[in-house]
Amino acid sequence: MSEQQAVVAVHWLGQVAYEAAWQIQERLALEIAEGRRRPTLLLLEHPHVYTIGRRGRETNLLWDKSERQRRGISLHTVDRGGDVTYHGPGQLVGYPLMPLAPTGWSGERLPQADYVGYVRRLEETLIKALARLGLVTGQIAGLTGVWVMADGMGRCLRCDPAQKPAPGKIASIGVKVDVNGISRHGFALNLATDPDYWAGIVPCGLDQVTMVNLADLLHPAPSLETVRSAVEAAFGEVFNVRLERLGYFAAE
Repeated sequence: MSEQQAVVAVHWLGQVAYEAAWQIQERLALEIAEGRRRPTLLLLEHPHVYTIGRRGRETNLLWDKSERQRRGISLHTVDRGGDVTYHGPGQLVGYPLMPLAPTGWSGERLPQADYVGYVRRLEETLIKALARLGLVTGQIAGLTGVWVMADGMGRCLRCDPAQKPAPGKIASIGVKVDVNGISRHGFALNLATDPDYWAGIVPCGLDQVTMVNLADLLHPAPSLETVRSAVEAAFGEVFNVRLERLGYFAAE
């Protein structure tokens, strides 16, 4: 980054259907690549949806089509990395649309070091945000996402006692970098999701993983606005950018 901080526009979308949010990303990423729009961070919620990434396996979907329909869950196969995950109410989803490619870059895949480094910075962002809220989390070598370590899982009152000795996953990350070097997709931070919906999948393709909410670990749980502010502050710090809140962005 140069000495002068870049400005990233932040928009809160509210609850948006997954396909509509994907179309917004497509349009904005092209505008960013063409220099018609600033880098952008979209923050939102989704209604109940399962998404399967490029490396996903349908065997990790445990509920069949009729059960998903009964529960109001849509299903999308998407172009991000990772396996299957759940999005729904009580989860803060972030889609950073950031130009990541170095000057003069062209091709269909960002250099691996830059790609992995970007994922690690997203993890660091959420770890810093959660620390601001009073929760210690971390990374696990070889696994993507943000984790509550075993000692912290003892604070989860609803969790299966048999699972508490193991780390719990509080945030998932899956990204894509397009042909113009603009990032798509992003992170999902569990604030107060309904745990029943995680039972319909093998989250991220990891057997026996416990998905945990912020509300399971902090009492009282912070508000959505408080969490959003913490995430925005941490994002600005980790990426060395200045965030400018531009309010609601219509899902056109």
